[in-house]
Amino acid sequence: MSDPDPVLPAGRWATARPWVSTVVRLALAVVSLWAGLAKAGDLAASVRAVRAFELLPEALARPVGYGLPAVEIVVGVLLLLGLVTRYAAAIMGLLMLAFIVGIASAWARGLSIDCGCFGGGGATSPDLTQYPWEITRDLAIAAGAALLVRWPYSRFSLDQTLGLTRAAQ
Repeated sequence: MSDPDPVLPAGRWATARPWVSTVVRLALAVVSLWAGLAKAGDLAASVRAVRAFELLPEALARPVGYGLPAVEIVVGVLLLLGLVTRYAAAIMGLLMLAFIVGIASAWARGLSIDCGCFGGGGATSPDLTQYPWEITRDLAIAAGAALLVRWPYSRFSLDQTLGLTRAAQ
């Protein structure tokens, strides 16, 4: 009987998967921490970025602008430590989907904004918008998060140390 995947046989995938998950987990941790810390350094800009999307009522713009960096930092730390990896990745994936919807909405409505994904944000010149790139980037991050939701077992993680995930996952 032949192996279903001639490029990476099932046994090799089972061996490689925890390492792939580790690389993805650490990459997502860096992205989340970078985004959260950049926003936390200038909360006024974070609020301005939320307002620029013109999606939330004014009463929610400030709490979201202040809260988003904290959520990103917590998710980044959890991913860095490999603690409750599946849940942290799910939150990151949901954030990415929300960001994709927000960016696509701004693009469709003809708004010229800097998404503020890694600090800054707000109105900008139309020639400085990068909507296709931002959506593609966020889709890639969401795909990485989906991989971790499916296969959270990774090396050098507290989940592994505490027995919260199994290699069979």
